[in-house]
Amino acid sequence: MPLDPASLVLIIFVTIIVLIILARSIRIVPEYERLVVFRLGRMIGVKGPGLVLLVPIIDTAQRVDLREFVIDIPPQTCITKDNAPVDIDLLVYLKVFDPVKAVTAVSNYVTASTGIAVTTLRAIVGDLLLDDVLARREYINSTLRAKLDEVTDRWGIKVTSVEIKEIKPPKEVQDAMIRQMSAERTRRAMILEAEGKKQAAILEAEGYKESQIRRAEGDKQAEILRAEGISKALELVNAAASRVDHNTLYLQYLEALKSISSTPSTKIVIPMELLLGATRLIEQVAMARRSQDQQ
Repeated sequence: MPLDPASLVLIIFVTIIVLIILARSIRIVPEYERLVVFRLGRMIGVKGPGLVLLVPIIDTAQRVDLREFVIDIPPQTCITKDNAPVDIDLLVYLKVFDPVKAVTAVSNYVTASTGIAVTTLRAIVGDLLLDDVLARREYINSTLRAKLDEVTDRWGIKVTSVEIKEIKPPKEVQDAMIRQMSAERTRRAMILEAEGKKQAAILEAEGYKESQIRRAEGDKQAEILRAEGISKALELVNAAASRVDHNTLYLQYLEALKSISSTPSTKIVIPMELLLGATRLIEQVAMARRSQDQQ
């Protein structure tokens, strides 16, 4: 029996309603997500991952992503302790560790985390001088992370990291920093040049000192060798003189007298010891000749 048009429309309408109810009742939850399930407005637990079945109309669910995510906070103008404005660009890394608190304790944890990060950043920068803000990024990062973590912990959110992307000081401060860097480079270059000249002068002085020491050592060694040569010569003379007897000396004296007598001098002084020695020498020669004749 064919259906009338009104019955066919009713069946199609009911089928669509059933399909919608089934679609809302069957949920597939990935590994990185959880479903916070409410039954008639009361939270009954966390479901997932995998296939989750909900009671139609009675149960509602809200998805929560457990993966770490980042909030890119646009540049914020902060006033330092010495009243200098600086623009700071910030990244905040967060992760949900308690899906129930992330849904029930705060209406929008991303917006809330962004707001608390901005206000806390301005408070930290307000306690620092401009030079400290520019030089102590790691301190600002760690302090901001610790303060944020204290607040977001009650929302089931963990602040894993805080990173400052960029700090822009005022233009006049940037110009002063450029001039300071240029002056610092000039100062370092002058110091290096002075150190080089100083080192060269030291090396030159040490070289001159070493050459003088070596020259003095050479002169000293030459004097020692010269003195040793003279000493050796004297020793040889003494040794030769010790081997000469009286007769040899007397003969030398006689030879000397012979030479003196050949000169035009009219007066010659002869020592008595020489005459006695010469007489004994003549007697010894005569005795030696007589002994030869007798033989």
